Amino acid sequence: MGKSVCILVSEHPFLDARIYKKEAKSLMKKGYVVTMIVPRKDGFLFDINGAIFKDRFLEKTFIYEGIKIVTYEQITYEKHLKHLGNNLQSRSHHRFKDSLFQLGVEQKADIYHAHEFFSLYAAIGVKRVLAGKGKPCKVIYDSHELEPDPLIDQSQNKKKVKTEMLRAMLRETDYVITVSPSIQSWYRSIDSNLQVEVIYNSPPLAPNYEPRNVSQSGLLLAYEGTLNKKRGNYPKLLKLLEMSNKKIDLKVRIIGGKKESDKELIQQIPIHLKEKLEFSGWVNYDLIPHFMKDVDLGWVDVNAANSLNHRFAMPNKFFSYLNNGVPILANQGKDIERFVETYQCGHIVKKLYATAEDYFQALLMLNSNREKIQSMGVNARRIMESTYSWEHMEKKLFAIYDKLMKDLSQLNGQ
Repeated sequence: MGKSVCILVSEHPFLDARIYKKEAKSLMKKGYVVTMIVPRKDGFLFDINGAIFKDRFLEKTFIYEGIKIVTYEQITYEKHLKHLGNNLQSRSHHRFKDSLFQLGVEQKADIYHAHEFFSLYAAIGVKRVLAGKGKPCKVIYDSHELEPDPLIDQSQNKKKVKTEMLRAMLRETDYVITVSPSIQSWYRSIDSNLQVEVIYNSPPLAPNYEPRNVSQSGLLLAYEGTLNKKRGNYPKLLKLLEMSNKKIDLKVRIIGGKKESDKELIQQIPIHLKEKLEFSGWVNYDLIPHFMKDVDLGWVDVNAANSLNHRFAMPNKFFSYLNNGVPILANQGKDIERFVETYQCGHIVKKLYATAEDYFQALLMLNSNREKIQSMGVNARRIMESTYSWEHMEKKLFAIYDKLMKDLSQLNGQ
């Protein structure tokens, strides 16, 4: 049997862009036998927009586009933190009982690639079991965000337990992959010997790209992704649209938008703004470049004042805009600001928390400086071509896997 990888997922939809469309597909292309163990909700898999697959993917195990998908009913790990912490401190696998762990053991993979805090917990249990059976494996923690986030509003006891759990798990983790330099530094501050690599949330290079001339009238601002209580800020976006159209011709295109469970959060659009706001809905991953072709600016708004995750964020939408030659309009996230100012590919509002008024003032300035928008767009596309597209990121992924497989071969005396 060839080299095998088992991707463990405790929260994300199985078609997640980073997990499935980029990493799993790239590893399969590289020759790995790829299995994904992914959660169901009430018996059904769910899409990236939260919609339930009620007439597809109903088998417990199936092959999809060459990748083996193994499913289980989603687990509420959060309710059992103290118990999980004790299991980790035991240094044994005998207390691990959850279904994600059990299914992971059954795969007998060479590398286990966990994408969340609690799927890492399961991976550590799997590693202990397989080591006891004389089948060593390697564990990767693909940390999309900080868990626990030191700044969020959460009980100190819960943060303390999670921090102790994280330290225990990292001692048995072979490699950490993360999404921004600041998160990389945060992990290294926990353990200076930890192997940590940044693999950005960047898409494959958009084909058929053509630089466009920014029109002399009107601006089109894009927002890509989810709009709900946790992500995006729809009321702020509406307020920005309202304020701007008293001075300039601004239109907004939302690529994505609400999830199925958040429909009530998207309030009715005021009649006088209906022609100014366009919802494309959730579109196929490969079609995103089509919806970016005429966009002037891409909006990234983070609440960096109350969350280290937001302060250190470099989300999918950020690289999606750059990939299509769309300059960034964002507030002061640490890594976003550093990147944008290094490559001159956007405009940063210098506030950890920016209001609609702050963005409005930025748009007024940019509206009167079309040549700057044009040059920032050219810079955006150029850096994706040269350094940051997924074609560059997958080389870093392959290098990590090559190293871990080499280490495994030495352990096995091969």
